[in-house]
Amino acid sequence: MKASVLAACLLGAASPALAQTAPAKPVPIDRNVLHVQVILDHLGFGPGVLDGRGGQSLVAALKGFQETKGLPITGKSDARTLQALYPYRAARPTVTVALTPEMLAGPFVNPFPKDPAKQAELPSLGYKTVMEKLGEMFHTTPAVIVALNSPTTKLAPGTKVVFPNALPTSRAYDSKLKPDWIATLTMLNVDAKQPQADHVVVDKSDGVLRVLDANDKLIAQFSATMGSSHDPLPLGTWTIKGSDYNPKFHFNPALFWDAKKGQTKEMLPPGPNGPVGVVWMDLSKEHYGIHGTPNPETIGRAESHGCIRLTNWDAARLSMMIKPGTKAVFQA
Repeated sequence: MKASVLAACLLGAASPALAQTAPAKPVPIDRNVLHVQVILDHLGFGPGVLDGRGGQSLVAALKGFQETKGLPITGKSDARTLQALYPYRAARPTVTVALTPEMLAGPFVNPFPKDPAKQAELPSLGYKTVMEKLGEMFHTTPAVIVALNSPTTKLAPGTKVVFPNALPTSRAYDSKLKPDWIATLTMLNVDAKQPQADHVVVDKSDGVLRVLDANDKLIAQFSATMGSSHDPLPLGTWTIKGSDYNPKFHFNPALFWDAKKGQTKEMLPPGPNGPVGVVWMDLSKEHYGIHGTPNPETIGRAESHGCIRLTNWDAARLSMMIKPGTKAVFQA
């Protein structure tokens, strides 16, 4: 592909779809906060996007980590919590990676149509730009990548770029998985080593999905978006029937309160920018599931249509922890 620059991809005509997200001034990044986020991300306590800034997702992740360590649950990086994080300090806050042709490869969809009927005509619902793809690969945003590098850094094979350290410790994925799903896990930097869940609990009061073992011990936790006033979270005990990787999406306007008049049923192609992202974990409650999202920065903030929405990388990770029949408890 032709070389471009980070600033152009974020700010200029090369990627007009991202221009609206460009900060008026450089994004402030606290490396100490970023280091805490990176460690928590590696340990399975998803802090949301890795951006070196505080927020409700980081608070929730810290609370989950503190619970597992028997610490006072403050949601803060206090002295005792930092001491407990210290053994994991080898996971540095950033990593420098030489770009490869695979990292820069599309297909990209720009402009990205909003109309489901137009989306249904596409071969895939891929990323809009290289920068969006790189942001998702390293569990961050294009703005953070720009802030960590020179605005003139070229996006070309061989260029060394600084990213938040989302690199996994293992890519030894189960050989029984389909090649396209292994490619997705690789692209999203999802670690092949994951704990196995006995059950999951979705708690609307603190906006998280908790993964527990047979002894009811917390082993992972992810910030989530769950329900809305129009489509509330379906409280109760359900089971996860199975996972659909890189799924197509059946758009049925009758199931969406915000569907526009005249819209018809459509079969949308797979892709990370599809309505349910890279994976759909089907629930015994009809029409409900746990899934990814094309907008990771909205997790815990925007509303959903009753389902449980995670970042694509967290949804992919969760899919490796559960199996058909895993219990899912939804509580207020």
